Amino acid sequence: MNDTITLTGLVATTPKHIVTSEQVTVTSFRLAATQRRFDTEAQKWVDGDTNWYTVTAFRDLAVNVIGSIVKGQRILVTGRLRVRDWATDDKSGTNVEVEAETMGHDLRWGDAQFTRHNHTATDTPAEPAEVAAQV
Repeated sequence: MNDTITLTGLVATTPKHIVTSEQVTVTSFRLAATQRRFDTEAQKWVDGDTNWYTVTAFRDLAVNVIGSIVKGQRILVTGRLRVRDWATDDKSGTNVEVEAETMGHDLRWGDAQFTRHNHTATDTPAEPAEVAAQV
C-alpha cells in the first residue's frame, strides 16, 4: 500500500538524525495519533485509540526537522503511507510508516517562528518572483 495521508499527533520519541553512506540525510521519530471525540452524555472530550507511526524525512526536510521538531510537540505530517507486515521465528507484527513530504507544528496548541532557507539543487525550483527578488 502506498497512499498519501495527513496526520496530526504528538512526537513520541526524540528525532534521530543520520547521514547515510550515500550522503543522504535522514531523520525519523515515532508519532502518536490519538482520536478524540466529544461524549455528549458526559459533556467532555474523551480519548479513543492511539495509532503509532514511524515518520521518516529525507534530505533538506530531514535537516529542517532536526532543527525544529522535538519530543512532546504536536505536529502535522503529510506523506506516503506504507503498511508492512513482518515476522521472525517467534514474533510477527505490522509496521506503519509515513515517508514525510511536509510537516509543521500544529498551531492549535501554540505559535511558531518560521525561517526560510535557501533552496538547494534537490528542492523544487524557486518561483519566478523569488528568483527576481534574489537578483
